[in-house]
Amino acid sequence: MTDFRTARGPRQTQGSRHAPADLAARAARFVRRAALAGTLAAPGLLAGCVQVQPLPARTVASRPAAPTKDYGRELPPGAHALRKLPAGEWPDLAGALEDRAELARALEGSVRYLSKPSSRGFFPVSGVEHGRALASAEALLALCRGPASDAEVEAAVRARFDLYTSVGCDDQGTVLFTGYYTPIFDAAREPGGRFQFPIHRLPPDHVKDPRTGETLGRLRPDGTVDAAYPDRATLLGSGDLEGLELAWLADPFEAYVLQVQGSGVLRLESGETFEVGYAGNNGHAYASVGAELVRQGKLRRDQLSLKSLIDHFRAHPEDFGPMTATNRRYVFFQEGAGRGPLGCLNEPVLAGRSIATDKAIFPRGAPCLIDTVLPGGPAASPTRVRRVVVDQDAGGAIRAPGRCDVYMGIGDEAGRAAGRTLSEGRLYYLLLRDDADDEVAATSADRRVAGR
Repeated sequence: MTDFRTARGPRQTQGSRHAPADLAARAARFVRRAALAGTLAAPGLLAGCVQVQPLPARTVASRPAAPTKDYGRELPPGAHALRKLPAGEWPDLAGALEDRAELARALEGSVRYLSKPSSRGFFPVSGVEHGRALASAEALLALCRGPASDAEVEAAVRARFDLYTSVGCDDQGTVLFTGYYTPIFDAAREPGGRFQFPIHRLPPDHVKDPRTGETLGRLRPDGTVDAAYPDRATLLGSGDLEGLELAWLADPFEAYVLQVQGSGVLRLESGETFEVGYAGNNGHAYASVGAELVRQGKLRRDQLSLKSLIDHFRAHPEDFGPMTATNRRYVFFQEGAGRGPLGCLNEPVLAGRSIATDKAIFPRGAPCLIDTVLPGGPAASPTRVRRVVVDQDAGGAIRAPGRCDVYMGIGDEAGRAAGRTLSEGRLYYLLLRDDADDEVAATSADRRVAGR
């Protein structure tokens, strides 16, 4: 979980339209970040005002029926998240492999990651072995780099790959898609003037599982581990984080949003920018500030938007500490290496080509096919998208087979797109057929020996 989670994020809402309160409460439990997009509601912070878009035949219906599904329903013990589809049930691949150069860039990151011995510890998962995930990414990368036409590549994919569907939230393949992005905030390296609100590095006593990155607890002086890591309020009030400040922001709510997002780009007064990314957390569950404001009667559910939250905290600064303390999770950061936002594979995530899923049940680094509704440009209506992407990230609220998060990019426009992403769809995995495995493995070995 070392990622620039650019918004682990913004979980999204649809303009100013509001779903029924029961749907809003249900859907908001499975979205985690805040879309910094003017008056767009951000379910990760707001926990309300969401309009889920069912997958249409071609375009988004003007008044879609709001489904009321438990998108976070966990798998039964021992069950797999993936189910192989018969060839006759494959969706149309026409157009799904367009812009193969960008897809190749994403696949290169997966191949780098899966070629590391450390990646083997995360497999098998849902019946997928490590070698098959690596061979699948390598084979599709070779097809993307080749001279064949898109139609020929599509035919090769059908001939050489199996297609697996996520069982979804209902065992029928239904997946809720949301979006996340990388915000850009003004910041300073040292406190001063308006820059008084820090984000912090990982404390030296923080202990996490070296395989999964999950927080195990706090190292005691005697070398044992205390599993009860302090919550947000305790950490901030203890003074234990003094000296661990990584950067200082100008607005406490921006610093908080960065916490929810998990990463971002910071802009210094000199104009220089630098990346900060997720380094770990204190092991506590995330809770929505917006939901708490509604619960305490400080805002109505129909008032919730990012702007209304900012306005409320500016008018009532005394509420900020108590409200954010209800979210017991605290996120620690590290400075990026200038490679761009990184996913949980420690490889760059690419806008529109990288997705985040539950890595306990889905094969990391594997090529995927998404079929859902995504926003177009600033003035364009959301439309159906069927696209080959790569599973390269994870998120605190992206749990269970019925959830998927699409990375939208960096900055305000990406945030607006992430804020408008909340639709049902289908998630598939492209895995090299078992009988094609040996051929691709041999080709990959030859290429590595040759230094290519």
